[in-house]
This record gives sequence, C-alpha cells and structure tokens, in this order.
Amino acid sequence: MCRNIKTLYNFDPPATGDEIRASALQFVRKLSGFNAPSKANEAAFNEAVRQVTLAATTLIDSLTTFTPPKNREVERNKAANLSAKRFGAKDPPNKLFTPKALRRSP
Repeated sequence: MCRNIKTLYNFDPPATGDEIRASALQFVRKLSGFNAPSKANEAAFNEAVRQVTLAATTLIDSLTTFTPPKNREVERNKAANLSAKRFGAKDPPNKLFTPKALRRSP
C-alpha cells in the first residue's frame, strides 16, 4: 500500500473531511498509476475519489474502540523520530513529545 496514506481513525481531534478525501485521493492515485489523470480519464478518476471518500467516511464513522484516542502531536513526533533514526539524521527534528501528565517530576 502507499506509505503516504496515514491512519485516520481514533485520533483527537477526529479526522476531517479534507483528510479523508486526501487519503482517498492517494489511494486512487496508487491504484490508477496516475498522479493527475488525462482529460479522457478525469471523470472516472474523480468519481473514484468521491466513492472512496464516502466509503472511508462510512468506515471511520462506523468503527468502535475501547482505547482512548491518540494524540496527533505525540504520534507526529514519534514518526519524525523514527524517520530520523531510520534515515540516519544526526539530529532528530524534535525530542519525543511527552504530555505533562506523563512526565516524571525530578
């Protein structure tokens, strides 16, 4: 699957319609092999994006979980640190964000 498609479920704040559509667009681009379709394929491409957006929205709205929502900032920092470690950056962009509630007092 495409690495650019991110998990959208169980985050606080919840995924927006724009985020779901962007994910659907990436999915349709991956399936079709087009970054931007030709004029002849534009209608079919746009309809596929619309249908995938609707299906993804239905899925996200229908899921249930018992785990607390993930914090977007914490997950973003984890991903940045993992990327820095994986690709050998000398200095990670940020130290891992730890919410105040989880910090230990000195």
